[in-house]
Order: sequence, then C-alpha cells, then structure tokens
Amino acid sequence: MTAPADTGRRGPGGGPTGWPAPTAAGPVDAEIRLPGSKSLTNRYLALAAVATDVSRLRRPLRSRDTLLMASGIAALGAGVQDGAAAGPAGRGGPVEGPADVAVVDWVVTPIDEAPAGPVEVDCGLAGTVMRFLPPVAAVSGRRARFDGDPRARRRPLRPLLDALRWLGVEVEDAGGFLPATVHGGPPPRGGLVEVDATESSQFVSGLLLVGARCREGLTVRHRGGPLPSRPHIAMTVENLRDCGVVVDEGDDEWRVEPGPVGGLDVEVEPDLSNAGPFLAAALATGGRVRVLGWPQYTTQAGDLFRDVLDAMGADVVLDRTGLTVSSSGTVYGVDLDLREAGEITPTVAALAALAESPSRLRGIGHLRGHETDRLRALADEIGGLGGDVRVLDDGLEIRPRPLHGGRFRSHADHRMATTGAILGLRVPGVVVDDVTTTAKTLPDFPRMWEALVGASG
Repeated sequence: MTAPADTGRRGPGGGPTGWPAPTAAGPVDAEIRLPGSKSLTNRYLALAAVATDVSRLRRPLRSRDTLLMASGIAALGAGVQDGAAAGPAGRGGPVEGPADVAVVDWVVTPIDEAPAGPVEVDCGLAGTVMRFLPPVAAVSGRRARFDGDPRARRRPLRPLLDALRWLGVEVEDAGGFLPATVHGGPPPRGGLVEVDATESSQFVSGLLLVGARCREGLTVRHRGGPLPSRPHIAMTVENLRDCGVVVDEGDDEWRVEPGPVGGLDVEVEPDLSNAGPFLAAALATGGRVRVLGWPQYTTQAGDLFRDVLDAMGADVVLDRTGLTVSSSGTVYGVDLDLREAGEITPTVAALAALAESPSRLRGIGHLRGHETDRLRALADEIGGLGGDVRVLDDGLEIRPRPLHGGRFRSHADHRMATTGAILGLRVPGVVVDDVTTTAKTLPDFPRMWEALVGASG
C-alpha cells in the first residue's frame, strides 16, 4: 500500500522577494486550534509499522515530516490508508490550520513478512524519519537506502548507525551521515547497546521503538555528555507502554522487554511546540492568545512554554479547555537552561530580542546539528535586523537593541521562519525569505499567522 497524498495546503512563500511578516496594529486577541503533534504522529507511525495489529491514528498531523514518515513506513512494507473522516475543520471562530482540509484518520497495517527488493526512503530534513526508520528497516527484512535534502546529509547519524552495527545489522553510510543503507534481516538478538546521544535524544528513541522486536529485548545505555531533550525519550517510553510493551527506566538506561507490539487507537494531541509562536504573539503585542485543547498532562517538551512565558512576564492560565496567555506587553529577559526543550529556543530567542533586559539561553549546544546550525543562524538573522546576539559554547547571549526591518533568512528551517514572523509583529519591514519551510510541521502557517495578526488593533 502507498502512503496518502499530501493534502495539506501550502502557504504562500512570498515569491522571489519573500514573505512580508505582518506587523500587529495593536494587541492580538485570538483563539487557536492547532493540528496534531509531529513528535507523537511520527512515533505512532513507527510503532504501528512494527506492531502485530492494525492501528488507527485519529487527528494526526499532516505535514511534510509526517507525510515523509508515512511514505517511509509504506516503502518498508506497511500499509497507510485514510480512514473515516473525523469531520472537516470548521471555518470562522478559532484560527485553525489548515482550514480547508478534512481531519482524516490514518489506518496503518503493520509491515508484512513478504520479501522485497531494495527500497528508497526520502528523509527530507526530518530528524525523526532519518533516526527512527533505520532501526525499523533493521527488523523489517528489507534493504533500505536513506537519503534526504542537502542539509540532511550534515545532520549527525553515526551513534545510531554504530549502535545498529553493534547489534549485528549491516549498515553502509557516508562517514556517519546520509546517504545510508540498512540491510534488514531477521530481528537482531538484542541485549545491551551503548550510544552517545549527546547530539540527539532521537538516537535513544529510535532504538527503543524496535527494542521489543529484538529476540532478547534491548537495553539502551546513554554514554557521553548531558542528554538533551529528555521529555522526548519519556514520550517514546509512554508510547511503547501504550502498545503493551514493558519498559524499565534507570539513570541514562532503558530496558525494553521482548514481546508483541500492540496496535494503537489514539487521538493525537495538538502540537505544543507549534503553539509557541502564537503564544509568543500575546507577549510580544501585549495581547491575549488562547490555544484550545491544551492537554492537562503531556510528555511534549512544548509544555515547558508555560514556565518560560511566565518567567518572561506573561500571565499563563491552564484550564480544562485550553491554555490562555495574556500580557501587558512588557517582556523580561531571562537566564534559562533549555536543554530539556531545545526546540523552543528560536521562539524564546525572538522574545529575548524584544525584551527590556538581556537574556542567556543555556544547555543548547546540540542545536548546531538541527535543521541548520540554529545558534549561528539566530545570531546572524537577529543581528541582521540590528540585534546583538553572541554565540556561546552551549547557547546564546542576547542583548536587546532597537531593531529595524530587513530580510530574515529561514535557512530551510521551519523554526527560523516563525522566529522572523514573531519579530515582524513589532518590527515593520521584516521579510522572511522562504516561509513555506513551515510546512515541515505546520501546513498553512502563513494564513494562520495573518489571521492572528488580523485579530489585533
């Protein structure tokens, strides 16, 4: 079976001159309904591929990253089909995205046992695809070649690929980077494998996702520097347990017992990391933004936005129906360790550039290996608008200065594009060179953002 086509509408990139980021006429006042979490959708897809039963994902995110994951597991032998529509996203009322696409379940049939020839998997620029699917390929019985966008060939993979080799899987790669070929066969014996996940917690998650398929289970031990993004590993562990897999946790060590991986029937939570720019708009403009459906409990790292926004001067209230952020418009500088949720750094950096006092963002040296070198990119692009950003060994130091308009390069990174949009709320004349890169995790971001800014004045 083939993966469903990309039905998510792409926002305008702004043409050869870029996308003029709209400036707020006054405080924004809006409600937002976001599509599903990318991190959860892609973990569910990977687990559904190695499960023993059919799975149903309700309200999954349909974005470039998740469609690449769906296509990847389909190439490896899983079936991915659209299920019954959960109803169209309504027009009017809350800002929603994409507004013109039905919310449709995905029904996933596990990878079959029939032999197959070599397959190609396009990773795009998705870290979850390039780090979750090589282990899936290792237990699929297929030979799979992984490649992606030019920048993907610079994202680190060596620790994961070396771990697969340690487990007895034949792997060919380009010096620890894509392109890489995994020769799948019978499920590996398993046992203990050590991996240096200092550069990405996804190395641990990718191995854990297939641990139950190993004949003796799998123990993954992190060795190296401080482990970034621990909430994402906690998410993986919780998802495995949702499938009936037994997982034990220790200090930098996780044990997955062998056994069947049950099918899933889950509704995907809203993507809390994608909520960040919208919530930041409330603080930047002295307005109010409410995100509907914010979960009371979640393993998503984006939930840490609540504490960060509070520290920067916002009033943050979580109730049964959502999260509300409001502000007088004063933004305070902060000294924060963002190791647990490095993905929110670009949003926090944008607010720090608009703050009344300096900020220091620490524990995020691993962001050099994300879609781009986010530390250098943030320093260059905020600096290009007149800001003062210094790159540190493990983070950024941001000293607010008056900003001016100018071209803001996205560096093919969705988080960089939304950073430019946040700055544009307060700084007229900011032009994001390629806003379409936001389709990586949030299709139709430009329309949603313009609707948000239209709710100001």
